[in-house]
Amino acid sequence: MTRAPGSPGLPAAPEPSAVEMHLGWQYAAPQAEPGPPPRRPVPPERQQLSADWLAAQRREEKLISRPLKLGCAAATAALIVLAACVAVGWLPVLIAAPAIAACLVAAALTGFAIWQGERALRARIRAERLRVEQFRADQESRLFAWQAEHARQLREWQSRRLAFESQKRWYAVALPAGIDRVDVAGGTLPGWSALLTMTAAHQLAAGGEVTVLDLSGGAVAADLLQVARGGGIEPAVWVLPADLPRLDLTASLDATDLADVIALSVAVSEERGSTAALAIDTAILERVIGVLGAGGGVRLASVTAALRALAQVGDPRADVAAGLLTEQEMSQLSALFGQGATDRVVLERALSIEAQLRKLAATGSEPIEPPRSRLRVVAIDKRVGPLSARLLGSFVVTALTHLLGQAEAGQPWQHTLYLLGAERLRDDVLDRLTDVCENSRSGLVLAYRSMPPQVRQRIGRGNACVAFMRLGNAEDARAAAEQIGTEHRFVLSQLTETVGTSVTDTTGVSYTSTVGESASLATSATGSESLSRGGGQSRSAPSSFLPFGGGSSRSAETSRSHGSSQSESLTAGISTSTAWGLSTSRAAGDSESLARSMQRSREFLVEAAELQRLPPTAMIVSYGTATGRHVVLADANPAIGGLAVATTSPLADAHALTDDPPAELGGPHGPSPNVGPPADRLDWRKR
Repeated sequence: MTRAPGSPGLPAAPEPSAVEMHLGWQYAAPQAEPGPPPRRPVPPERQQLSADWLAAQRREEKLISRPLKLGCAAATAALIVLAACVAVGWLPVLIAAPAIAACLVAAALTGFAIWQGERALRARIRAERLRVEQFRADQESRLFAWQAEHARQLREWQSRRLAFESQKRWYAVALPAGIDRVDVAGGTLPGWSALLTMTAAHQLAAGGEVTVLDLSGGAVAADLLQVARGGGIEPAVWVLPADLPRLDLTASLDATDLADVIALSVAVSEERGSTAALAIDTAILERVIGVLGAGGGVRLASVTAALRALAQVGDPRADVAAGLLTEQEMSQLSALFGQGATDRVVLERALSIEAQLRKLAATGSEPIEPPRSRLRVVAIDKRVGPLSARLLGSFVVTALTHLLGQAEAGQPWQHTLYLLGAERLRDDVLDRLTDVCENSRSGLVLAYRSMPPQVRQRIGRGNACVAFMRLGNAEDARAAAEQIGTEHRFVLSQLTETVGTSVTDTTGVSYTSTVGESASLATSATGSESLSRGGGQSRSAPSSFLPFGGGSSRSAETSRSHGSSQSESLTAGISTSTAWGLSTSRAAGDSESLARSMQRSREFLVEAAELQRLPPTAMIVSYGTATGRHVVLADANPAIGGLAVATTSPLADAHALTDDPPAELGGPHGPSPNVGPPADRLDWRKR
């Protein structure tokens, strides 16, 4: 794909390379909600020697030693009495001595027993105190272990909490490699505006080229133009039919291609299945253009005048005076078809072609080459009638198809063509455009407001991805639900609802076409005398609409001239512009806190009624992979890209960086309520 050279003051485009196609944003939280922090371990009550146990032990020891103490006391008392009696002489020593000895022995034995009981009690108390101290030490060691485990769990919880709070929640929905076409079925104009701004802005930021053909009449590319200008890219815009004189799409087409473009363009009012009339029109136009001059440079106004002369409509002298035809061409046209039975058919077809082509006669009459831009927009004025809009759209698409056919194959999605309102075109025109884009490796995005039979047969056909947006027609919604599969379940949240609604405030911006602006004043006087003979080969000028090469032609010329001339010229260029639409006030805002609002709205299955009430920027993306059909619910709102929790990385990369499974993502505290369900039940949020 040949790129347009950068204009002065604009940033130079990067080298051509493969560009990734982003369709929207997918909400998911790969890191699970960690839940509440782990509870701090409560230290147990400090273990101490029980006073009750100690009192019980002493009381028991007293009860056990009471008889011994009484015996010891009695023996001691008897010993004292005997000793006193001996001392005063009441008892002889010989008689008292055995009794005293017996009392001494009894007192010693009972005292020893009492001492042993006391020692045993002290031993038990000492053992109990040692047991309490050991239990207290074991208790403290377990507490230290619990505290260390709590500290580890707290650090892990803080790490998971930080990962959960700092993780990205909006991931880009990128097409896998190998898909070269996207079909967008349904959608409101605000939804289309969001999708176009989202995808095309990413293409331009990656160094790609974007061509937008807006046949909807709703100024869908207005937001994209403002984003491009904010990024330093001045777009080239043509609003038809006002800018037809400055649109030179046919400058590099030869006679055969030009006849094919005109025949397909004017056949938009014919039956789609009729090919006989198309063949007749092409044959008539090839002969007429051959009379006017084979090769590039034939104006549509001259072709229209030749058809009027062929159909014998109007005064041909007015076209000769206007410079559209010459006398020689008039004579050749009158003898182009002979008299006979086919004369009536030729006249009728020529008149039918002229009736349609006269609306395109001004094309390229005032060619002004604007600075080359990587963003080109051709839009149909909303004030144009339905039939004229279809004619203009068919002409632009057919001519662009031939221009793409002349281009060399480039990198995939390096040049992307957006065709909005493609349901207005014939099925053979769409098939040609699809084939040419596939051969030139240009990305193609076809957007349909409705799904007539010819669209329903071709949507998603071949190597294509399908994106279903809000479908107003019940029959279209039922067909889309059958193609997606009703077994898929999705979750819609309030955050996504709000984001989608905000785009509706940006649809009233007007289109303004871009043309060249110049002013010059020059005076010259020349004199010449020449004698020349020669031949040459020339190549026609390329189209200013796309950076493609023009057609080539050969010519031979022999001339002899002798003379002199003197002239003075005074020229001045006047800039012109075309604008339509209504300008409205705009307000946009977002906050990071809104991105973290997880208010669940509803859960729905893919059914016709659900597809009819999707939010404006919602879309269900479906494409085939090696493992089967992949279905994703995405949001095309470009404002999501400005959130801190949005990333252009796909969701698969985030799943590869976490140890949690991508389905339930449940941790030790169970599944988080803010985490999306499995692959075909991914949460989709709106602001």
